[in-house]
Amino acid sequence: QVQLVESGGGLVQAGGSLRLSCVASGGTFSTYTMAWFRQAPGKEREYVAVITRNGGRIYSTDVVKDRFTVSRDNAKNTVFLEMNSLNAEDTAVYYCAARTNRPGRQVLREDYDYWGQGIQVTVSS
Repeated sequence: QVQLVESGGGLVQAGGSLRLSCVASGGTFSTYTMAWFRQAPGKEREYVAVITRNGGRIYSTDVVKDRFTVSRDNAKNTVFLEMNSLNAEDTAVYYCAARTNRPGRQVLREDYDYWGQGIQVTVSS
């Protein structure tokens, strides 16, 4: 069973930065596609960024792509989300997710097999 544990969230002022981390255990991290999702109050969970096992990146929007960077360190079983120029619309619970290696879509909640417990990011204006 794969376990994912997020860290690095918290309260930040608008315009600030945060770096989220997610450490995986219990599986073969280097073979997984990893993703960050977020869920704001009253909204559906949506993907923010995906990084494949080979390091390919997908971002949900150009705006996210301009401000966020997803990366991974396979030696440390860790995926990161560097978030810059944060604004109030980025306030949400952020989730780390893992998908076993197989063909198919990889941007919806149901595409992922394992989830972290989530971590709160609050941006104050």
